[in-house]
Amino acid sequence: MNEPGPAAEHRADDSPGVAVGTTAHTSTERSAENGRGEQAVTPARHTIKPTAPRSQTAVFSMLVRDFMHSRNKVLAIPPGTPCAAMIDMLAAERAGCAVVVDPMERPIGIITERDIALRVAYRVPPDTPVEAVMTMPVMTIRRREYLYQAIAWMRRHGLRHMPVVEWSGRLAGLIYLNDALAAASERLMGQIDRLSREGTIEGMKEVKAAQIDLAEQLFADNLPAVEIQQVITRINNDMYRRIGEASLKQMEAEGWGEPPVRAAVIVMGSGGRGENYLFPDQDNAFIIEDYPDAEHGRIDAYFLELAERMCRDLNEVGIPYCNGYCMAVNPLWRKTRSQWMEQIRLWGRKSNPVAIRLSDIFFDFQAVWGDQDLVHDVRQVATELGRNNPFFLKQMFHDKVDHNTALGLFGGFITEKDSKEYRGHINLKYAGIIPLVGAIRLMALRTGVEETATLARIGALALSGTLSRTEREDLTQAFSTITDTLMRRQLADYRLGRRVGYFVNPDALSKHQRADLIEALKAVNHIRRRVHMEFTAQVF
Repeated sequence: MNEPGPAAEHRADDSPGVAVGTTAHTSTERSAENGRGEQAVTPARHTIKPTAPRSQTAVFSMLVRDFMHSRNKVLAIPPGTPCAAMIDMLAAERAGCAVVVDPMERPIGIITERDIALRVAYRVPPDTPVEAVMTMPVMTIRRREYLYQAIAWMRRHGLRHMPVVEWSGRLAGLIYLNDALAAASERLMGQIDRLSREGTIEGMKEVKAAQIDLAEQLFADNLPAVEIQQVITRINNDMYRRIGEASLKQMEAEGWGEPPVRAAVIVMGSGGRGENYLFPDQDNAFIIEDYPDAEHGRIDAYFLELAERMCRDLNEVGIPYCNGYCMAVNPLWRKTRSQWMEQIRLWGRKSNPVAIRLSDIFFDFQAVWGDQDLVHDVRQVATELGRNNPFFLKQMFHDKVDHNTALGLFGGFITEKDSKEYRGHINLKYAGIIPLVGAIRLMALRTGVEETATLARIGALALSGTLSRTEREDLTQAFSTITDTLMRRQLADYRLGRRVGYFVNPDALSKHQRADLIEALKAVNHIRRRVHMEFTAQVF
C-alpha cells in the first residue's frame, strides 16, 4: 500500500488554516570552550508563532505537513559526524536540533539542545561521532497524519521535536510541539489524548468512545453541528487507516509478506461525504492495481485476508458490519481499477434497479488509505457517467422518488404511525437527509462536480450557476438544521440509555426548533420539485 490519504485530502477547503512564519531561532552560540575545544551552547529560542486556526475543530482537520518545517529548514547530518562539527552546524543554521539520517535520508537518531547540554558539552571529546550521543531510536510521524495525533504523541512521550517522514521513511521535515500546541485549545487536550490511543483494539475502542464526549464538548463550545460531523467522520475514517496498517503488520509477521500490488481503501455513503453521525456502520471497498489474470488467485487471496481482518476489527471497535454486506470482504466491492471502471460503465448501460442502487451507494466514495492515483482514475469515470448519461440520472431519480420529506401538504409534520416504539416521531434520515442528499447528488453528477460532501456540492453548484444564491443559502441552512437536530437527539438518546438512531419526536422540540425544521424541510421539498421537473420533464 502506498502512502495513505486521509479524509482530509478530500476536504472542500484543504487550506491548513494557520500561517506559519519564517523560522526565527536565535543563534546557537559558542558560550564556553575548554582546553579540549569542547563547546557549550545556549538554547535556541523557538519563536515561530502561528496565527489562530479557523476554529477549534481545525486541529482535527489539519495535517502534520501543514505545520511542519520543510526539509530544507531541517539540519540533517550523517552518522560519523564529529560532535564539534555538529555543534558548529547547529550554530550556523540557528537550529534547535539535528536529525541523524542514513544514506537513504531516513532518520536514525536525533540530537537536541538538551542532549548537547547533558551528554556533549564538557563530557566527550570533540571528535566523538554523533551516533554515540544521539537519542535513538527516534520517534517519527508521517506528514499525512493528523496534527492532533502529533500533539498527543509528543505530549505522551515528552518530546519537543519530532522528525516528519514520507511514507518511504525519508525525512520530510520537522514539527515542534510549541507550534502544534498553538493550534489546539487547552480545553481539548484531554480529548486529543483520548483520540490518539495506540492502534490496538482496546486503544481503538477508547478512540470510538471518546467521540461522544468530544461531540458534547464541541456543542457546548457552540461549534456548528456540520463541523462536529466532519470531525467525527475524519476520526472514523482515520480508524480505517490505523486498523488497516495494523492488519498489514500482522499479516507480514505471519508470513503473508507485503501487498503484492498497490491498492486503496475507500469508504462510501456518509463516510465518503464526510457526514457520519454518531454510530455509522461500515461501507467500504478496495480499489486494487491491475494485475495479470493468472495471478488472481494469489493476489485476491491476499486482499480478501486483509479485508476480513480490517472489517472484523472495525466491527469490534464500534464500527459495525454493514447489514447490506457493502464491504471489501464481498467480491462485489473488491475489484481492480480496470474492473471498477468497467463496472461503472456497465451500471450506466444497464440502468436497472440493481445497477442504480449499487451506483448510488458507490458514487459518494473517498479514499481513506492507499494509492490516490487508483482512486482518481475511478472518480473520473464516475464523473463522466453522470455528465454524459441523462437516462441513467433519470433512473436514479425514479429509484428515490418515494423518499418524501416529513412535511405534509399543509405544512405539518408527517410522523410514524405504524411503529409502536416510534409512533409520533420523524425518521429524519429517510424523511430529511436522503431526499436532500439525493437531490444534490443528482445535480452534482449532471454538472460534473467531483466533490462528495453535500455542502461542498451545494457550493460548487452555486458557483456554476446551477443554484441561485437564495437556493444555496436555503439548502445550506436546511442541511445544517437537520444535522443539528438529529445529532443533538442522538447524543441525548445515548446519555439516556436509549437506542441511538435517526428518529426525532417533534413534540420534544421547542417552538423555535420546530419552526426551523419546517423551514428546512420546505427547502428540501423545493429542490426535490425542481429535480423532478428537470430530470423527468414532469411537473407535480
